[in-house]
Amino acid sequence: MSFIGWSQILLFFVLVLAVTKPLGAWLFRVLEGDARPLPRVLGPVERLLLRLCGAADRREQTWVAYASSLLAFSLFSVLIVYGLQRAQHLLPLNPQGMAAVEPALAFNTAVSFTTNTNWQAYGGESSLSYFTQMVGLAWQNFVSAAAGISVALALARGFTRRPGPDGQKTLGNFWVDVMNATLYVLLPLCLLYALFLVSQGVLQSFAPYLRLTTLEGASQTLAQGPVASQEAIKMLGTNGGGFFNANSAHPFENPTPFTNLVQMVSIFSIPAALTYTYGKMAGDTRQGWALLAAMSVLFLAGVAAVYAAEAQGNPAIAAAGQVAQAGNMEGKETRFGITASALFAAITTAASCGAVIAMHDSFTPLGGLVPLVNMQLGEVVFGGVGAGLYGILVMVVLSVFIAGLMVGRTPEYLGKKIEAREMKLAMLYVLVFPLFTLGFSGLAAVLPQGVSSLNNGGPHGLSEILYAYTSGAANNGSAFAGLNADTPFWNLTLAMAMLGGRFLMMVPALAIAGSMVGKKVSPAGPGTFPTHGVLFTGLLVSVIVIVGALTFFPALSLGPIVEHFLAGAGKVS
Repeated sequence: MSFIGWSQILLFFVLVLAVTKPLGAWLFRVLEGDARPLPRVLGPVERLLLRLCGAADRREQTWVAYASSLLAFSLFSVLIVYGLQRAQHLLPLNPQGMAAVEPALAFNTAVSFTTNTNWQAYGGESSLSYFTQMVGLAWQNFVSAAAGISVALALARGFTRRPGPDGQKTLGNFWVDVMNATLYVLLPLCLLYALFLVSQGVLQSFAPYLRLTTLEGASQTLAQGPVASQEAIKMLGTNGGGFFNANSAHPFENPTPFTNLVQMVSIFSIPAALTYTYGKMAGDTRQGWALLAAMSVLFLAGVAAVYAAEAQGNPAIAAAGQVAQAGNMEGKETRFGITASALFAAITTAASCGAVIAMHDSFTPLGGLVPLVNMQLGEVVFGGVGAGLYGILVMVVLSVFIAGLMVGRTPEYLGKKIEAREMKLAMLYVLVFPLFTLGFSGLAAVLPQGVSSLNNGGPHGLSEILYAYTSGAANNGSAFAGLNADTPFWNLTLAMAMLGGRFLMMVPALAIAGSMVGKKVSPAGPGTFPTHGVLFTGLLVSVIVIVGALTFFPALSLGPIVEHFLAGAGKVS
């Protein structure tokens, strides 16, 4: 660790804080107000698309209708992306003549991008055509991120809206929310972002791959394609699916330390800004700052831990009497080094992004533990676009309930009572994630179809299994590597984990919103527990950590934790 390293981390965090308020205020005006960028250009497009969706009247929906629209749209998305992959050999913009994608892999990829997971069991430059990358995957990068924002807005409305005079319990319109988030937020920002990336050397081309001859006389193929347009939404929408197999470690996706810094900031920008947007919706920005403070505490603790672990080097090397002066450089780009690699790993797993500039499988045991824990806390440490906000709001429900039990008072949040129905739904939300993560991990650890894909045995092999299903169910998409996931067993089970981790958590969140939106608001009194101060922030952090620790500590103790002690004793398996 060094002063320069800590300075890089501090600079990143200061930049995130700097964009939180202005971007959050702009999101509030765009998504909840009447401010619309480029209304003459995008307005007619919005009206046309809403007519096609049958939502031209913009009629608001109950939580059941909202959830039904979300599920129907997502099913349609899976079918379209699956079909594009299966038929890509018949479609245009395929100068390399890519063949049709195998059914199980095509299903896994379609589910992955629809759920904003972007898990990739394939090599992008060797498996998918330009048409599939753009029309299938990049399209899903936009609309899956917009769907996450929409669910976050719906839950926020459930907490912040007052019941109408007619008793109607509506949360907005899913189609309008998705359209606003796509047309007026993601598309304009990504247009500017892509132009910036092109100016820095990121590729944007439809030319065929180049055949080059090296200085040694060997033949080499140089892959290229429309990269910048996908890279922009990949980061800003916390998608993470790379155009190339090496993801953001590839110089055509991430050529300089400057682009690396901008990409890291862009991953956190919308999740952080949405906390301020939520505060504006609540009529008290302190509510949003409290959520941001809890996220920040968890993130800074994680990045400090992973940076310290990687800077100290591999404990197995130290046990052998060797000193790694540069720390653990295995699996890292020399362009970025240990600090940026550790910071990026913490960012991409704190948000449900999944982009990588280093191979997490090559991190030290404790360094690899941090990305796992970031995801296992429920992707609420900033989390994905929208998903982070609605995830931490569910944790707020749990925290307020616990606070109410401690003082013997009916739990309230923003003046609305938290009752048995909300608690049941919140616990359902919390339990879905470990059910898919631990259930499938246990299955893969005992079945030959699971363990046959491992490149490592012992605790590290268990970490590879646990990381894969954690990444899938958390809709993160980053990989521990060292695991051949392109088999029917892994493709299908990971797809199920991704579907469960997305929709079986979104639906309870929407049900909580539907339950809360019609409740009367009671004025704050002397016994009201404030939910905007340091005490509440500390309680919220504690609840998140305790829920994650109690759920996943036994599995972690058999994986990275025991691996750390074995490595310290000079044992590598």
